[in-house]
Amino acid sequence: MHSRQASSPVARPSAGADDLARSRGIQRATLVAIVTNTVLTIGQVVIGLFAGAFSLVADAAHTLSDLITDLLVLLAGRHSADPADTNHPYGHGRIETVTTLVLGSVLAAVGVGFLWSSGIRLQNIGALPVLHPAALGMALLTLAAKEGLFRFSLAAARRLNAPMLEANAWHARSDAASSLVVAAGIGGSLAGYPFLEPLAAAVVGFLILHMGIRLAWKSIRELIDTGLPEEELERLRQTIRETPGVIGLHDMRTRRMADRVLCDAHVQVDPRLTVSEGHRVSDSVYLRVRATHPEVRDVLVHIDPEDDGELQVVPPGPLPERGEILARVRELLGPGSVEPRRVQIHYLGQRVEVEIILPATPDEAALEALRSRRKTLLAEHPHYRNIRVFVEIAP
Repeated sequence: MHSRQASSPVARPSAGADDLARSRGIQRATLVAIVTNTVLTIGQVVIGLFAGAFSLVADAAHTLSDLITDLLVLLAGRHSADPADTNHPYGHGRIETVTTLVLGSVLAAVGVGFLWSSGIRLQNIGALPVLHPAALGMALLTLAAKEGLFRFSLAAARRLNAPMLEANAWHARSDAASSLVVAAGIGGSLAGYPFLEPLAAAVVGFLILHMGIRLAWKSIRELIDTGLPEEELERLRQTIRETPGVIGLHDMRTRRMADRVLCDAHVQVDPRLTVSEGHRVSDSVYLRVRATHPEVRDVLVHIDPEDDGELQVVPPGPLPERGEILARVRELLGPGSVEPRRVQIHYLGQRVEVEIILPATPDEAALEALRSRRKTLLAEHPHYRNIRVFVEIAP
């Protein structure tokens, strides 16, 4: 059995400002990519048609697809930082995850396309056209721009811890590889070695396919709520166990949501703590985890008076609720007795322990009768492990 602590009134660090700054950083990096891809698409189409380089026009179509994915990233980066609402109580971070999955799938498809086209070109080397030298200059310019965009986007992704932006950065690297293939093909054609283009395309296609599969698989693992690696889990456990008031930890679960980690754990405390003190322990766990592990954005703490996995055999029948127990207490105290100041009930080991606090000590006869009724009650009701009576010495 366990009790779940409600949310605490203490001030807990808000991630709203960090999320907003991160979202704006993603949007700025994506806008740079949009402008770059727009300029390159126009330049590739114009020069490709002028020079008769259909591979350059095809690369322009590839760049246009990048422009579309840039717009997807911009949209996802804007909405993933939206605050939680009724329909999305955990926030909108999974928008990034889905977008990363889409981009990873696109990368994998691009890789397959390169492998396929390189195989066809290797079988038809003699059919490759002679190209105008202007196409080579545009291909090299595109290569430099795409490689620069890749490095810029990757640095921003790692600074902002944005897997979606990292996927888009590697997409830019695939574009640079595409431009490299085009440049190699044009250069090889001009130098009399047309086989260099399909050979380079095959190598680059394999690398792009590998990267796409890796990003897509990472997103899929996040979507199916794969937990953190064991070494990260152990660091989290250590932080929780070292929190004052915690005497045990079990049933800890984690999952990722974009750059965030969500965690819930069952924390064992002294079974005789008050509700407020147990709640204080849960607040301490929350604050220590957030301070030590900034990637953990939310911690749900279940306060347990005992380890759920080590419960004793349950006596037959359900445990009595508070109303029934108070009726037994009144029977125990007897008619005409004073009303107890407080009755504390402990559900431990699937049995009940009751503590009765009286405002004054009963006389000797009443006390002897109380002992007798207590002994009888414990014998007839196995759900009760113990009933203890205390006297308040100060109000």
